[in-house]
Amino acid sequence: MARARYWKLEPSEVSGLSYDESKLLNWDIKLSVGPEEDASFVGLFMYRHGTPRDYESVRGICYYHNNTAKQVRSELTRELRSRFGGDALEKGERVMLQGSREIYSGPEIAALASDLAERLGARAVITLEFSDFDEEEMAAAGLPAAKLLPIPAK
Repeated sequence: MARARYWKLEPSEVSGLSYDESKLLNWDIKLSVGPEEDASFVGLFMYRHGTPRDYESVRGICYYHNNTAKQVRSELTRELRSRFGGDALEKGERVMLQGSREIYSGPEIAALASDLAERLGARAVITLEFSDFDEEEMAAAGLPAAKLLPIPAK
């Protein structure tokens, strides 16, 4: 299998995973606060090859926000910078921490999701996308087959 995406993972499912971190292409943590009809959302993500910003690629942790108060965004940026460093760059509803420390391990991603969910009073859902990851490696890593979304090859 060339690429595989695991979605709707709980932090507790990700905290015990052990996989080849070099095969993790990207991850995201979706945090939602409040009832669905007027919820606020924050989505943290990291792309191994950088996030597009205009005509350049920015390396580091990023997040997008929707219906999220400016004070919450400021506190989140401050918290992420204290943990991972980087320079905050804003582009619309996205904040990129250029040059921040990059994380790819299951336990670190799960801890970040749990900490931010608790801080924001949110529910956290994690997605992990792998490249060149075969079925044997998936099973050895402890990834739940029921949450696999294969990505067809082009």
